Order: sequence, then structure tokens, then C-alpha cells
Amino acid sequence: MSKLTISGQPAASPLGYTSWAVFEWARNPYVILVTIYIFAPYFSTTVVGDPVRGQGLLGYTNSISGALIACLAPFLGAIADKRGQRKPWILVFITVMVPSIFLLWFAKADGGGIGIYPTLVLIVVIAVMFEFSAVFHNAMLPAIAPASRVGRISGLALSLGNVGGLLLMVFVLYAFALPGQVDWFFIPETPLFGLDQSLQEHNRIVGPLTALWLLLFAAPLFLFTPDGPESTLSVKDTIRMGLTEVWITVKEVSHYSNIALFLVARMIFNDGLVGILIFSGVYAAGIFGWDTITLLIFGIVTSRSFAIGAIAGGRLDDLVGSRKALLIAIGGTALLLTTAVSLQPDSLFFFVDVEPGRAVWSSPYFSTLPEILYFLNTQLFGVFITVGFASARPMMARISPPELVTQFFGLYALSGTATAFLAPLLVGFFTDTFESQRAGMASLIGLLLVGFFLMFFVREEQARVVGSR
Repeated sequence: MSKLTISGQPAASPLGYTSWAVFEWARNPYVILVTIYIFAPYFSTTVVGDPVRGQGLLGYTNSISGALIACLAPFLGAIADKRGQRKPWILVFITVMVPSIFLLWFAKADGGGIGIYPTLVLIVVIAVMFEFSAVFHNAMLPAIAPASRVGRISGLALSLGNVGGLLLMVFVLYAFALPGQVDWFFIPETPLFGLDQSLQEHNRIVGPLTALWLLLFAAPLFLFTPDGPESTLSVKDTIRMGLTEVWITVKEVSHYSNIALFLVARMIFNDGLVGILIFSGVYAAGIFGWDTITLLIFGIVTSRSFAIGAIAGGRLDDLVGSRKALLIAIGGTALLLTTAVSLQPDSLFFFVDVEPGRAVWSSPYFSTLPEILYFLNTQLFGVFITVGFASARPMMARISPPELVTQFFGLYALSGTATAFLAPLLVGFFTDTFESQRAGMASLIGLLLVGFFLMFFVREEQARVVGSR
């Protein structure tokens, strides 16, 4: 007998839901290589030429992306719920994403190539398409995963995404960043494929690389993951009824108060989690003076920890439930962030003085005790943060009414982006006010604690549709 999904329908085959998970392997390396570790720092410091102005431009750009997603994602989700099928929508988003990501290759130093503002437009387009694809991809989970394995499959997807990013970072480090910089026998003497480091091609290549990766590995989702039945409604009727659904849901928000509370809690703690991801490398570069190669090594090892956390999070979710797993993840992350900001070049845990710059071993990387402890602490970060990401998605699947799952995953996307400006704003404000990176980073603890508190009042129970739909 076939295993049943949360909605009571027969689950997909292992090939079907594994192919669903592989889509994260295809998609997430863009986030890791482009938005966190390689292209975004390159754009800020080299394309713009001023890290402060560059960070400001990226902040405004992310705000525009968040606003577009906030306005459109719930409506697209509601329309898709009526249309039935999700894969055609995902295909459209990928068709836009792939060439847009590829074009980042032409963002050259000092505003050359396609220029600063066209690059920012591309970043907006990619970010919006990325989140829209996430809405429809996430909404497939309740219909394909066996109810007893929702958490594990969600965790597997996140783990694959991080492993994919890790492999690509290792390749970039080996093939493009290290050649010519070190005399290690196993590293090529010059960058592969004739790339010129003086033209920043070792940074720019991550655009085409992640675009081709997405194009190649998105295929299993379309080939092997089952989709919902296509509706007989016309496109016009689908749009009209989808928009009506959103309006009805807004009017009936009191009935969905538990979902609304979860979305508010997630909106806050997710900002804290994402803020840590964005600023952990920036914080380390400023506090410890880590260079590009050091940050790449840091990112590679941390991605491995993310992958471990995704698998552990999925199993923990299935074992204790999504709500308890989230409480463990958020609370643990708050404690680890407190530990991280307690580490400085001249002190440990706020009160223990150490000699600045004193190496405890001969490695050219992570050689001082504060650096080593920060590095190790961040690996635990990787585990706990990814548990939070891995359990939030099945929590949404568990509490949403099956008939409106894509609409609610549109709201889920909104909760992840509506206040995307908050964490950077807090970090910037506290950094400037106290002239301290430590104060700026520590401000994220407040977001985690508020989200942790709100999660105590969320119930892990599936809502039912009310009214006339």
C-alpha cells in the first residue's frame, strides 16, 4: 500500500521526492557563491569600488526585491492553487533566471561592462524569480512526501543545496582563486580555461558557473517528480479566482490565526538567521582581517556544516516535530551568536585577555586562538541555523490547509522577505551608533529571542478551510 502524504493522497515514489530535493542542489549554489561569498563582495568592493556605497546599493536592491516578492508571491501562489500544476511555473522562472545569472559575468571592475545599475537590475530579477520558484517548489512538498518523512525530505533538499555550493566553491578555489597565489604542487600554476585574475574573471565566473549548474540539475524535477492535475479553468478564471482566494483568506485571518502567528514568528527569527549568514563573513573579515582565500576556505567548511545540519534537522523534525525542532534551533543559534560576539583578537568570552596576533600553530589560515574558536563556533552555527531553515518549511506544510497550500507558501515567502531590511538595518544602526562591529552583530540576538518567544504560542496542527471557496 502506498504511503500517504499530509493531505491524505498517495505519496510520490522515492525517485519522485528525491528529484524534488535535487532542485535545491540545482538552485542554492547561486545563493552561496553569488549572494554570500564571492560575487556580492566582489560587486561591492570592485565593481562599485567603495565597500560602503556598494553595501548600501545592495541593501536598497534587496529591499526592492523584497517588496516585489511581498506584493506578488501570495497572489501567484493562490493562482497556482487553482491551476493545479506547479512545474510549468517553475520552468518559466528558471527560463528567466539562467540567462540573468549568466549575464553577471559582464559586471566588470569600476563599473565597466554592463555597469553598476544594470547589474543591480539583474540582481532584482534573479532574486524575485528565485523566491517565486521557491514558493512553487515548496508547495509541492505536502503533495509528494510521505507524512512521516516530510522533515527528512526537506532536510535532504537543504543538505543537497549546501553540498552543491560546497563543491562549486572548492572548484572555484582550486581552478581560479589559488592558481598563481600559492606554490602547492596540486594547484595549477595558472587559472583554468585561461581566466585572467587581473580582470577579476575568477570572481565573475561564478555567474555562468551557477547558471549552467541550475540549468543542468533542474532537469530531474521536471522528469521524475509528479505534478498536480491541470485545472480545466481558463487562465482568466484562474487569475480571477486566485485573487479572490487571497481576499477571502485576508478576511478570514482570525480563523488562520495560528498560521499567522507562525508567519510572524518566522518573519522575525528568519531575519536573524539570514542576518547571521550575510554578516558572519563580513564580521570575520573586519575583526580578524581574513582575506578572500581565507573566506573561501571558511565558506567551504561552513557549507559542509550546513549540509550536516540539514540532514540532522530533517531527522530531528520527524522525531520531535517541527515546532520543537525550531525552538531548539533558534535558542541554540542565539547562544552561539552570543559566543561569537564574545570573541575578539585580544579577548575570549568577553573577559579573558589574550595576546593579539599570537599564533598557536604554523598554518597561514585561522592561526590565533580567537580565530580558531570563531571558526569552530561558526560550524555549530551552520548546524543550528540549517535546522531552523529545514524545520520551518515542513512546519508550514503541516499547519496549512491542503487546498490552499501554495497560497500559504506565498505568504511563507512573504514572511521571509517582508522585513528583509530589518536585520541589515539593525546591524548598520548599532554598528554606526557604537562604532563597533561587535555591537552590530549582537543586535541580531534580539530578533532570535523575539522569534523564539513567539514560537512558544504556535500550535502544530493543520488548519481547515472555512467559508465558501
